[in-house]
Amino acid sequence: MPPSLVITIPCFNEDAVLTETVGRLSELVRELISDQNLIAPGSRILLVNDGSTDNTWPVIQQLHQTNPFVCGLNLAGNVGQQNALMAGLETAKEFGDIVVTIDADLQDDIGIIPEMIQKYLTGCDIVYGVRKERKTDTWFKRVTARGFYKLMDRLGVKSVYNHADYRLMSKRAVEQLCRYQERNLFLRGIIPTLGYKTAFVYYDRAERFAGESKYPLRKMVNFALDGITSFSIRPVRIISLIGVVFLLIALGIFVYVVFSLIRGNTVSGWASLILSIWLIGGCTLLGIGVIGEYIGKIYLEVKNRPRYNIESRLLK
Repeated sequence: MPPSLVITIPCFNEDAVLTETVGRLSELVRELISDQNLIAPGSRILLVNDGSTDNTWPVIQQLHQTNPFVCGLNLAGNVGQQNALMAGLETAKEFGDIVVTIDADLQDDIGIIPEMIQKYLTGCDIVYGVRKERKTDTWFKRVTARGFYKLMDRLGVKSVYNHADYRLMSKRAVEQLCRYQERNLFLRGIIPTLGYKTAFVYYDRAERFAGESKYPLRKMVNFALDGITSFSIRPVRIISLIGVVFLLIALGIFVYVVFSLIRGNTVSGWASLILSIWLIGGCTLLGIGVIGEYIGKIYLEVKNRPRYNIESRLLK
């Protein structure tokens, strides 16, 4: 019997694209059910409203009434894309054998979903959608993205290069993911640690056909910091090593000053002294900031607050 598919989409202020998005995905689901017999008739499209301030939820309600594939999940407030994804995944596993997560703008190619399902049928529990290249990105975004992935690799974090959150997961993989209870979610780093058999499907990313990007520079930076500090303590260790280096430099300067005094040389260097104070002060503040980042995350984790609150559900 073919598996039931749930396409899960986090939505934040996406009323401009949802009708077109659901139309394209519904056509694909019908084709996968009737023509290719790859998925079961009970397959669904799950739209998760992440506290949108526009008409996203009314549009979802309307689509639910007119489209037999559409289900909806309305979160009580904006909790961020990663938490909205988790809300969708935890709901989707209740009635789906496989779950595909994708962004609402459909910049990711939905044409590779059949290939993802084929990989699942051969025994893969996780299938990553990976971009072939980043031609549609600006130069700044290409450079920073490449640097981010390389940094994550150096810090020992498992991640898939050029992969965002476009992936297929089996029900058991989703169930295992739901056992991870941390509040600082970075799914691109968590999912590779699940350990199940994985595969990759490559595609070209298109331009956004409507609406605006929901990931400005500020959110991208915050997301990168979450990824780094959620999976590695190496930044703290690096700061410790920098502290040791500075102590050795200070010891060398002390030896030099004592030697100069013994030889009777005048020790000048007001400018270098002030420069050293500022340099050391800056490194100290940087170190405190990094350590504070970790302490802040510990603070959020120990409170054990729920990651999201579901206000209403439109499920069939």
